[in-house]
Amino acid sequence: MSIIIKSILFFSFFVFFSLTDLVGQSGPYQEVTAKEGDGIFMLLRENGLNPATHLQSFLELNQQNLGENNSLYKGRSYLLPNKVDSTANVQLAANTKETSPSTIDISVKEDAAKSALEDKSMVLDVPFFGKKYERLEIIDQSLKGAVYYLLSGHGGPDPGAMSKYGSYLLAEDEYAYDVSIRLARRLMEHGATVYMIIQDEDDGIRDESILLNDTDERCYPDEIIPLNQKERLRQRTNAVNKLYRKHKGSYQRMMAIHVDSRSKSENIDVFFYHHENSPSGKKLATNIHEKIKSKYDRHQPNRGYTGSVSTRSSLYVIKYSHPPAIFVELGNIKNEKDQRRFVIADNRQALANWLFEGMLSDYAKEKK
Repeated sequence: MSIIIKSILFFSFFVFFSLTDLVGQSGPYQEVTAKEGDGIFMLLRENGLNPATHLQSFLELNQQNLGENNSLYKGRSYLLPNKVDSTANVQLAANTKETSPSTIDISVKEDAAKSALEDKSMVLDVPFFGKKYERLEIIDQSLKGAVYYLLSGHGGPDPGAMSKYGSYLLAEDEYAYDVSIRLARRLMEHGATVYMIIQDEDDGIRDESILLNDTDERCYPDEIIPLNQKERLRQRTNAVNKLYRKHKGSYQRMMAIHVDSRSKSENIDVFFYHHENSPSGKKLATNIHEKIKSKYDRHQPNRGYTGSVSTRSSLYVIKYSHPPAIFVELGNIKNEKDQRRFVIADNRQALANWLFEGMLSDYAKEKK
């Protein structure tokens, strides 16, 4: 049940530290002094330590010297963990702490993580999800053995499609990201290993209607997202493929989540693309499509559902990703009805829930 949001775990904190050598220090650790506005995440990164790998060790070293929500005190000194001492995260994307950058970095010692995976009632703290949602209960192990790569569209210097909503500006990458991280949490609740390939250090699950656009997203494991479009696509696809090799033999699936942009008058339903030569990708898309259709048939029987499943093999992340992959379009960011699908937090959660249920169905069928 890991989310491999490694980069995710570290992001809850923003800090700038000045590094000083310890004088007369009895332990083999270096010391930093917190200044106003400093946080753990930036402290580690500015001193050459990957938050995905070293956050848990930092917390253990300084647990008696931290404020509420692991905040830092201005003017106090903090110990930096040694690279060799840091415990590896247990790949857990969003629910068990792990050490891989793209799994919601929730560092948990290996033995503790294993116990968590075996304990259906286990409750974990996953700061990556934000304060309101950081407590994660492992409900069951129905997705144990499944590995998912969630790739929210755009990010960094590229906000994706944008549109006006009243006096506000909506950015595709922010809403695709919020649905993705909500989905990661649902998957983790049921034992899956989840990698958030695009991660934001300070955006957990957000319930605001207007998600302000920023450019600080990183690509797993912790890379700056390039400006060039092809380089961005290559970067995230390479990250997925490297992890795919690591999990060779496991059930693995990749989902790219986007928000479309069309004429304001065009109201569209969630639709899916897969590679023409990927029967597993087609099955995944079809199972999710069927689940969403059943939801509309049940809750809005007179509405109808026009979402589709089709091939589009030219899409870079579908064409070059090694695991079976699908590309999801959640709606039209310019259409007034579709905008309500995004700006209402409960609707974003519903999208995540329905995607999850379709993915759960796909895995169950695959394991039969």
